[in-house]
Amino acid sequence: MPVYAYKGVNQSGRPTKGTISAEGARAARVQMRAGGVFLTEITETNTQAGADGKPKTSGRGLNMEINLPVRIPPMEIAMSTRQLATLVGAGVPLVESLSALVEQTEHRALKGVWAQVRDRVNEGGSLAEALSGTGRFDNLYTSMVRAGEASGALEAVLARVADYLEDQVRLNNRVLSILTYPLFMLAFAAVVVGVMVTLVLPQITELLISQNLELPWYTAAVIGFSDLLRGYWWLIIVAIVGLVVLYRSIWRTKKGRFALDRFWLGFPVVGRVIRFLAIARFTRTLGSLLASSVNIVQALNIARHVANNAIFEQAADAARDAILEGAPLANPLRQSGEFPPLVTTMVEVGERSGDLEGMLIKVADTYEEQVETSITRLTSLLEPVLILVMVGVVGIIIMAVLMPMLQLTESIG
Repeated sequence: MPVYAYKGVNQSGRPTKGTISAEGARAARVQMRAGGVFLTEITETNTQAGADGKPKTSGRGLNMEINLPVRIPPMEIAMSTRQLATLVGAGVPLVESLSALVEQTEHRALKGVWAQVRDRVNEGGSLAEALSGTGRFDNLYTSMVRAGEASGALEAVLARVADYLEDQVRLNNRVLSILTYPLFMLAFAAVVVGVMVTLVLPQITELLISQNLELPWYTAAVIGFSDLLRGYWWLIIVAIVGLVVLYRSIWRTKKGRFALDRFWLGFPVVGRVIRFLAIARFTRTLGSLLASSVNIVQALNIARHVANNAIFEQAADAARDAILEGAPLANPLRQSGEFPPLVTTMVEVGERSGDLEGMLIKVADTYEEQVETSITRLTSLLEPVLILVMVGVVGIIIMAVLMPMLQLTESIG
C-alpha cells in the first residue's frame, strides 16, 4: 500500500506532519479529514506499508526480502472478532472500533489486516467488502457480517461469528489432543524398530554369517528385510511420495474426490467419525448463517464447502435445488441417505416450530460430542493394539537373533 508524507493543521490550529498509508492520495485526504487534520501538502514517499500497516523504507540496493503469506491462527481471529463485537456493542463508531482493534492486536499479520479493513471502511466501503478485500476472511465470515450490516445487528452477528470460530478451534484441539498419544506411540515404535533393523541387527548378522550357521527361515526373513531397508530406503521414500502425489491427483478430480470420500465414509470405524464430523460442521455452519439472517439458499451454498466432503456437498446441492422448488429442508436431507434419522427429525421439528437454526445448532452440539466420544473409544482400542504390535515386532527380531546365537553357543560348547 502506498505511503504519503503530509503536512497540515489539526483542529487546534497547530501545524502537524507525518506519514499515512492509503490506497491513493484521495483516500489519504479523506482519512486525514476524518481524523481532524486539514492537509496543506501531501506527497507520495519512497516507502511501502509493512505487515503492521506502518511505513517500511525500500532501499535502492537489491532487495532480497521475500514476503511470504503469514498464517493467522483461527483463535486470534476469533478473539479479535469478539473484541470488535464488544466495541461496536458499546456504541463506539465502526472506524474508531477498528482503530482501537489495530492498536490492541498483538499478532503482527492480523494487525496489518485490521489496518487495511479500517482504511477501506474509512474510505466509505462496508465492513463486509473491506473484510473480503483482504483475502484473509472466508466466505462464511464475510457473508455473516454482510447479513449483520443489512439487518442492523452487527454486534450480535460478530459475537456469533466469534462463537462459531471458537467452537471450531475447540473441536479441532480436542480431536488433536486425543490423537496425540497414539501418534506418538506409533512414531516411537517406528523409530525403535528402525534402529534395531538398521543398526543393531546388521552387526549381529555379520557374526552369524561368519560362523557358517544354518539360519532359521524367520531369521533369514528378518535379515532380508533389514538389507532391503538399508539398501533401498530411498526407493521406499520415493514410493511413499508417489502414492501421496497419486492420491492428491485423484482427489483433485471431481469423480476421484467423490470416489475417495465415498470410500472413507464406508471405512469401518473411521468412516463413522468422518461422517459425524462432516454433519457437525455442516449443521453448525448452516445454523449460524440462518441465525445471522442469511437466506437458506445462500447458507447452503456456503455450508456445503465447510463439510469438506464431496458426498455432503452433493446432498447440500440437492437440498438447495429442492428448496428452490418449494420443498422443506428435511425432505432432501432424508432422501440423500447421508444424514441419520436424528438429524432429519430435528430439522423437521425445527421447520415446524420456526426454530430451524436452533435445532441445527443442537444437532451440531450432539454430533461434536459423538465425534469426541468415538475418537476416544477408537484411541483407547488403538493404544493396546499399537503396544502389542510393537512388542510383537521387537519379539520377532529378538527371537530371530537369539535362536541362532543359542545355536552358536551350543556349537562352541
